[in-house]
Amino acid sequence: MYNYQKTNRYFAQVADNLKDIAEEEILFLGGDNTRQVYRGIYFNATPEVLYTINFQSRLIHRVLAPLMLFDCHSDRYLYKVSSRIEWKDFFDSSQTFAVSATVSHSAIKHSKFAALRLKDAIVDYFRSRNGERPSVNRRNPDLWINLHIENNKATVSLDTSGGSLHKRGYRKETVLAPMIETLAAAIIKYSGWDGSVPLYDPFCGAGTLLCEGYMLASRTPAAIMRANFGFQRLPDFDPLLWNRVRQKGVQKKIRLLKNTIVGSDLCLKAVKSATHNCSMVDEENVINIEQKDVFDIPGIEGKTIVCNPPYGIRTGKNVDLGHFYKRFGDFLKQRCRGSTAYVYFGQREHIKNLGLKPSWRKQLSNGGLDGRLVMYELY
Repeated sequence: MYNYQKTNRYFAQVADNLKDIAEEEILFLGGDNTRQVYRGIYFNATPEVLYTINFQSRLIHRVLAPLMLFDCHSDRYLYKVSSRIEWKDFFDSSQTFAVSATVSHSAIKHSKFAALRLKDAIVDYFRSRNGERPSVNRRNPDLWINLHIENNKATVSLDTSGGSLHKRGYRKETVLAPMIETLAAAIIKYSGWDGSVPLYDPFCGAGTLLCEGYMLASRTPAAIMRANFGFQRLPDFDPLLWNRVRQKGVQKKIRLLKNTIVGSDLCLKAVKSATHNCSMVDEENVINIEQKDVFDIPGIEGKTIVCNPPYGIRTGKNVDLGHFYKRFGDFLKQRCRGSTAYVYFGQREHIKNLGLKPSWRKQLSNGGLDGRLVMYELY
């Protein structure tokens, strides 16, 4: 038996800023006995809950199923022990795989070298049995394997998600520096928006916030467009159970009213990208998107405003952002009474330029940016 079969324990990779709400999500979806650690959350789950979390989670990047845990003081021992895993339980030599690795405070110093030694063990396992070897495909492999070595303790895991869950599949067209989907989902979650009042994004870009808002309010499973999951390669995978989990998730979807979600952007390319991307998830054409300068909008009253305004990287040109944010703050004060705004600042120094008193602010990273989500109540 593999380690996950003995313990029913898994590891969810999650951005550090999102662990609290991701832990709530895991518990809501049926996981239990959670424990937060660096870069993720340990939890227990039945196979049904494992499938459900992969299918419905909006905040997790991937879920790992530990296959083997062992002491590891050298690359030779890593190779030796990894060779004992029955890799034919998960795939065959005609298929492809990829290895990702992290290493800290261990005799093996470099993650790429550790990944290479595990790759060698897998390849040689097959070659010694039938003379053939599987190929490595780092972009879209049949199987993702994860290796984590910390304090000379190694864990070899199978990625049950089959690649990062942030890749929903709806973003077919994009713009400069798009927001990662899990961050957009977190912003919607922190806003508390549930579809009971209209949502407006006046800087919609490629439409990521609009799509995540629609999927949350309509109860659309986040991974509904995903064709395959890594858990389908586990030796104890139950296809009938997975079919029931999928049907149950899809049956929970609800219809939204027209114009429940509205977006606009000054850039025509962004509007076209957002329109196309939103059409991938919004089959009822609920989301309304138009080309418009934010300062030409007559008003956004009695709504939830969620947005990621332009900043240095996204503008791609010289813009007086201090003046821009001041104008946007005036717009919120003068034309958005009765609304609540949740503004994500990719560069937090612009918060002061808005000229409004925040109700709260939360640290949320976006790639290498140390961003902030700020709430403003507009009386």
